[in-house]
Amino acid sequence: MSKGEKFAVLGAGSWGTALAILLARNGHATVLWSRDPQAARAMEAERCNTRYLPDHIFPAGLRVVADLPAALSGATTLLIAVPSGGFRQTLRAVAPLLSTAPRLCWATKGLEHGSQKLLHQVLAEELGERCPATVISGPTFAREVASGLPTAVTIASTVETEAYALAAAFHNESFRAYTAQDVIGVQVGGAVKNVLAIAAGVADGLGFGANARAALITRGLMEISRLGMALGGKMETFMGLTGLGDLVLTCTDDQSRNRRFGLAIGRGADMASAQARIGQVVEGVQTAREVLLLARRLAVDMPICQQVHTVLFDGKPPQQAVRDLLLREIKAEI
Repeated sequence: MSKGEKFAVLGAGSWGTALAILLARNGHATVLWSRDPQAARAMEAERCNTRYLPDHIFPAGLRVVADLPAALSGATTLLIAVPSGGFRQTLRAVAPLLSTAPRLCWATKGLEHGSQKLLHQVLAEELGERCPATVISGPTFAREVASGLPTAVTIASTVETEAYALAAAFHNESFRAYTAQDVIGVQVGGAVKNVLAIAAGVADGLGFGANARAALITRGLMEISRLGMALGGKMETFMGLTGLGDLVLTCTDDQSRNRRFGLAIGRGADMASAQARIGQVVEGVQTAREVLLLARRLAVDMPICQQVHTVLFDGKPPQQAVRDLLLREIKAEI
């Protein structure tokens, strides 16, 4: 992808901001769109996102706007980085402004609220065949990407050339982008790992130690794989960056919002206070509800995700949830 490309990054949270910084550093003209006019004006004036990434000054090639038509004007690539609950709404806002068919990808992780649909299905419903389905995912923390620390991701697309073009745009000496075609598997890994990170946080908050955390990660990977394969994903995807890699990262490091949320729950906080402590969207909370509904519909056994759901939405004590997992009937591991 040439340096003459223009990116419109929709969503000025920590992840959207970090990706916009990366693209601008790579020499691409980049516009970061925020739905909040006041926040957009502040970021443009201060040349940083003081709320989410206060220590990272914007490159010269990065502009911030709150006007969506202005953000899309002349854009050759759209990158959506809004929370999953706003994904369809963002596509609907974008659709009438697309006079051509630009390249479109998303960095959102989660399932659609209420329908349990993967985001490529939402894209198809809203834009039809106008844009191939292309998703960027992997074990990433926004602060580390913005700092230029070594990072590897996967870009999966239904059109192989799209994945390669976007990989070239993101790729640099500290950010390595691999390509794939398993759009379903990449999305499932990115969504379900957030639920499992809550579980790992709860276990650590209860003081259950490293053995329990390792068991949750390993058995959690099996749950991701079972659901993903039932939806049409490939087993090898779940052994890669967007499966095992992302799961390990979010379950073991306190930069993970989902893990920190689980830690608070395990230490006795209620959902409202735990959410308030994070101050950003905790994707795993709503995803826990959607994953359970989807697993039931597909008859997929996901006991860890089920216990997370009962703790969050049925008021089950976390200690009891862990006991119930341990007391399940004896069975073969594989």
